[in-house]
Amino acid sequence: MEILIDSSANNKKYVAQIFLYTNNTDIEQLQIAKDVIALFNKKQEQKDTDVLWVETIDTNFFFIKTYSDENLEEFDKNRQNGAKVFSSCSIFTSQDIHCTNFSALPQAAYAFVEGFALSSYSFTKYKSEQKPEPISTITCSGNFTDEISKLSILAESVFAARTFINEPACALSSVDFANQIKELFAHTNATVKIYDKSWIEQQGMGGLLAVNKGSVYPAQFVHISWNPQHNTHKPIILVGKGIVFDTGGLSLKTPSTYMETMKADMGGAAAIVGALYAIIRQNIPLHIHALIPITDNRPTGDAYAPGDVIRMHNGKTVEVLNTDAEGRMILADALSYATSLNPQLVIDMATLTGAANAAVGEHVAVYMGTAIEYMPQFEQCALRVWEPIVQFPLWNLYAEQIKSDIADCKNVGGQFAGAITAGKFLQQFTNYPWIHVDISGSAFLRTKWSYKGVGGTGFGVRMLVEFLKTLQ
Repeated sequence: MEILIDSSANNKKYVAQIFLYTNNTDIEQLQIAKDVIALFNKKQEQKDTDVLWVETIDTNFFFIKTYSDENLEEFDKNRQNGAKVFSSCSIFTSQDIHCTNFSALPQAAYAFVEGFALSSYSFTKYKSEQKPEPISTITCSGNFTDEISKLSILAESVFAARTFINEPACALSSVDFANQIKELFAHTNATVKIYDKSWIEQQGMGGLLAVNKGSVYPAQFVHISWNPQHNTHKPIILVGKGIVFDTGGLSLKTPSTYMETMKADMGGAAAIVGALYAIIRQNIPLHIHALIPITDNRPTGDAYAPGDVIRMHNGKTVEVLNTDAEGRMILADALSYATSLNPQLVIDMATLTGAANAAVGEHVAVYMGTAIEYMPQFEQCALRVWEPIVQFPLWNLYAEQIKSDIADCKNVGGQFAGAITAGKFLQQFTNYPWIHVDISGSAFLRTKWSYKGVGGTGFGVRMLVEFLKTLQ
C-alpha cells in the first residue's frame, strides 16, 4: 500500500473518504453533502463511538474522532482506530482511499495513518491462494506532520522485521538470515560484512561458538556500518540477538508447545535490522554500527551441555547451567566485541527471558542499563510510539545470583528475578554506556491485535527510530 500526500483538493474518485476531527461540532463545517452529515448525527446519537461509517451509493464516509498526546496510552487509540478503519476497508480490492485531517492535531492525524498503514501487513508467502491487496493507496490531505512523508519507509522497515520473524526455521537458517540481511541493504550506502565461523573462532567468541555446536549450520556474525557524513564521533552500536530457532538445546523446552513460536527468537536482531534500515532509507546522518550474532540452538551432535565452562570473547569464563539461556551467551560476545568500536552508546535488543514476559505481558518490554544520561529520553521515545518499556534495576545484589564456584560466573541466576539476572550477566561484558531491552513477550503475538497483527510484530523498530532521531 502506498501513502500519498495531496495538499489540495482533487477530483479523483475514492472508494472511501476518511475525515479526522476533534469535536462533533467540527463535522457541520465539512464540505460534504448535508444528508451525509445528517446520517452521521443520527448514528452519533444512537452510539457514542470514535469510528462512524456512513455508506452512500458512491462513497463510504468514515468519521474518526482523534485524541491528543496529553495521555500517551490514550493517544494510541488513534493508531488503533486506524487499524479499525483499515479492517473495514479490507472488503475493497485494489482501491484508493482518501484521508483528510479536518481539525485533528497533526500528530494525531499521523498516528491514525500510522495505524492504518501498519495494519496493511500480511504474511501469505506460503498460502496456495494469493489474494490481491485490498487497498492500493491512501492519500492524505490537510494538516499532517512532516513525518507523514517518511511513513512509508517506516512501515516498510517494520514489515521487513515482521517478515524475518515470520519465516519458518526451515527457510531461515543462520546462513539464510545473514544473506537476507545483506540483500535488504544491497541498494543502500551501508556496508554489510558477514563473518564466518573461522573469523568467529579467531575472535574468541566462545559463547556464540558454544551455542552453535549443536547446529548443522555454521554460526554467522553480521556487522552493518552506516556513517554517511564520515564523522569521527563515537558511534552508536545496536546489538541484536539472532537465534533463528531455539529448542533450548540439551535443556530441551518442555512441553514441546514452548517451541512453537521459537522461530521468533531472532526478534531482537530483526528489530535492529528494521530500525537501521529505516534510519538509512531516511538518510539520517548518524554514525551507527549494528552487530548481529546468528545461530540456532539445537540438542544434536556435539551440543554444549549443562556443566560446561565456556571462555568468552573478553576472556571471562562462564559455567553453563542451562543451555536454554543461550541468548545471553551470544549477546555477551557481541557486546564485548562492541568495545573495539569505541562506542558512545550501545543498545541491545533480545527476546531474552520468559521472566520479562511474565512481569509485563505481551505489549510491553523490560529495559535496564548503565546509560543513565540516555535512559529517560529512551523511555519517553518508546512511550511516544507506544512501544512502552519498564525500567528494571541493575543493583549489585543481583550479581550474587550468578556467582559460580568454578568459573567467573554462571549463565543463570536461579528461580527469581530472571530478567534482571540476565541483564546483570550481560553487564559484565560492557564497559561503556549501555541499554538492554528484553522484548520476549512483545516480539510475537499468537492472536491478532489491532495494528500489530498476528505473528511477528516488529516491536522495537519504531522505538529505536524515534530515539535515534533525537541523537542527530
